[in-house]
Amino acid sequence: MSQPALKTEAAKPAIFIDGEAGTTGLGIRERLAEMHDVEVKSIDPVLRKDPKARQAMMEAVDLVVLCLPDEASRETVALADELGNRAPRIIDASTAYRVAPGWVYGFPELTADQSSKIANAERVANPGCYPTGALALLRPLVDAGVMSADYPVTINAISGFSGGGKSMIEAWESGKSPQFELYGLGLQHKHVPETQMHSGLTRRPIFVPSVGHFKQGMLVSVPLHLAMLKGASSSNDLRKLLADRYAGSRFVMVASEEETAALGNKLEPQALNGSNRLELFVFGNEAHGHAILVARLDNLGKGAAGAAVQNLRLMLGLGEHIV
Repeated sequence: MSQPALKTEAAKPAIFIDGEAGTTGLGIRERLAEMHDVEVKSIDPVLRKDPKARQAMMEAVDLVVLCLPDEASRETVALADELGNRAPRIIDASTAYRVAPGWVYGFPELTADQSSKIANAERVANPGCYPTGALALLRPLVDAGVMSADYPVTINAISGFSGGGKSMIEAWESGKSPQFELYGLGLQHKHVPETQMHSGLTRRPIFVPSVGHFKQGMLVSVPLHLAMLKGASSSNDLRKLLADRYAGSRFVMVASEEETAALGNKLEPQALNGSNRLELFVFGNEAHGHAILVARLDNLGKGAAGAAVQNLRLMLGLGEHIV
């Protein structure tokens, strides 16, 4: 399937970031500023809430990235719908469309053909930061039949406070928050539906997020009982499965046994800050029959702005550029 033609006749495709003043929007704009093959258009700040002005901007560009709250994203998509065949292609960074029919899920490494689906999509839902790490670990196991779809999965994660939006950032930077806290303990976190759907799990996973006193960086971990898996009796079996799945990937790396051992059974969350990389680790204790899968990423990089830029370059046929 060929990629849709660009709307503009100029050499550079035009992009509008609706919500460019937010954390994710700023991250996308900073990344695009380093790229000379795109043009970023901005709306007059006075008109940023004017539906007609925003609709006119959408009609004038090739692609719009929505960095808005869920309801505002839905309202903006409705404005795009009114444009008919003059509508731009859309990437939505909210949770509004991550499990919605007609939207392509924007995790290029999810399956072998996901990047081509994104490249040809009119509308792409950018993944959540936590699901990006969880899906990178879980989907290969489910696809291979190593993990049954009804496995009782528990996902534990920690993020820097920048992932919590404006109010959380202000609380942590003002010193009004504790150094560490669990949250989402009502077990209704908004990232669970997309994690379950795109992992292929039929049993709803238990997700326990937490936030620490650092701005950005993330660890997502999944503990496993090896005896409950099929065809993977050791941590090395799991490591090989993941390494084979992501062989040749530019942005997803699987640590070798030697690299994992060199960590000394410790892992910190900030090593990938500023990048679009995702690192996967397998720790294990064969005597106890236990393993822990861990994903490390920048919650503002591969978990948000980096992923959006990776997706928009796929959609516009521009090739890989980001670090």
